[in-house]
Amino acid sequence: MDRRGALGALGALGAGAGLLGLSGCSTDNDQLAKQAGSGQGYVSGDGVVTQIAPGERKEPLDLAFTLLDGKRADLKQWRPRAVVINLWYAACPPCRREAPELVKVAQKYKGRAEFLGVNVRDQKAAAQAFIDTFAIKYPVMLDADGRMVSLLSAILPPQATPSTVVLDAQGRAAARIVGRVESSTLTGVIDDALQG
Repeated sequence: MDRRGALGALGALGAGAGLLGLSGCSTDNDQLAKQAGSGQGYVSGDGVVTQIAPGERKEPLDLAFTLLDGKRADLKQWRPRAVVINLWYAACPPCRREAPELVKVAQKYKGRAEFLGVNVRDQKAAAQAFIDTFAIKYPVMLDADGRMVSLLSAILPPQATPSTVVLDAQGRAAARIVGRVESSTLTGVIDDALQG
């Protein structure tokens, strides 16, 4: 083997070792992840918050959709409350870490803010297992046709999961959080949305 061939083989071996190291984040012992499928493919942000000043907010977001329980809903029906839209899927590790935070904040803001979970990937059984595991009481929809993700595409980067958008009382995007959300951050964002 000549020198160029040896260097190429070493490069391929190094790349393979790097991929093997990345595969160390496994879901082998996670029953929820097994039911949902592979946890690979999510692109998680770092929880960066972007708030939009009231004068810079675009038109209200409007979309009618079917919830996981079969009921019909519309973003308009929740006005004048703030609306928290959270995109997730069951095998996404940061989605599972933030779920208890979302449940806690949803309970705190009951009557003042509506929460909508948007499952961007799973079949109904995997989504329901996630909902049951984390005792999620707020409405959840499956976005199999991508309509909600499409509606939010001007606000959120594609494939950023988990992501959260907070709408103000008029239904306009007031803030986005790309990545896992913490309850203290979300509380502040909702308070700001309710004021503006």
